[in-house]
Amino acid sequence: MVMPNSAGQATAAGAGTEGGRRPTVVPAPAAVNPELTESRKRRTFTAKDKLRILAETDAAAGSGDIGAILRREGVYSSVLHRWRRQRDSGALNALSPLKRGPKLVDITPEAEENKRLRNENARLKERLARAETIIDFQKKVSELLAIPLNLPNNDRNA
Repeated sequence: MVMPNSAGQATAAGAGTEGGRRPTVVPAPAAVNPELTESRKRRTFTAKDKLRILAETDAAAGSGDIGAILRREGVYSSVLHRWRRQRDSGALNALSPLKRGPKLVDITPEAEENKRLRNENARLKERLARAETIIDFQKKVSELLAIPLNLPNNDRNA
């Protein structure tokens, strides 16, 4: 039923009112403490789940069937498109979720030997530097005290 208002405009009965009366004011819900909200976890799908969803969407015949499947599974159409590309390219392991972070590298025996030799070389260089420092200190002390050192011929000129 449409009734004209005082300005001459037609309005539906009860539009914005309840039986001609203003609605009662409902207080707003108490504010939720933002520090207590749970952080959402990233959803991961197993390769089996991805292949199942792909098979369901491929078998969907109706116009809204794929959308219904995506809503039910909570998947965006862009994700479905990415999964199809991965499946079609034959990247089966691309369908399984990957662990984030640096990837582990298989250590070959040559790389292990190379690492061991580098560590040994660094350790020997450190010992050599320490020994040279001690020898230089001994030379300076002997010069100050006027004590001759018994050095080989090649170190006397140094």
